[in-house]
Amino acid sequence: MEEESIREASKEVSREFKTLINSDDLDSLKQLQYLILGRLQDSNAVLSHFNEYSENCFAEVSSDFSRNTRLLRSMKSDLDYIFQKLRSMKAKIMATYPDAFPDESEREALDERPDLEMPQ
Repeated sequence: MEEESIREASKEVSREFKTLINSDDLDSLKQLQYLILGRLQDSNAVLSHFNEYSENCFAEVSSDFSRNTRLLRSMKSDLDYIFQKLRSMKAKIMATYPDAFPDESEREALDERPDLEMPQ
């Protein structure tokens, strides 16, 4: 009995609630929701396509990128070795011929005189 009265009260509240809402407004809201849903689905499809395209592009350039990275590391290693050898040679030359390279004050004086060129 109590459940039946609750059910009847619910039906009455729902009938009263329906009178407060305009069915045209509800239909308009539904149409807008379907429109938004369609746009979101289109956007999702475009983003999925873009992600696939980006993944393919990355796969294409990934090997080139890793190969160039290895090449740059190798070049850096070679340059480090060359500069190390140059510093070593310069130190040996300086030990044997202390006047071979001008000190800082002589370099500044040479820089100020345009008729003299710096030794290469």
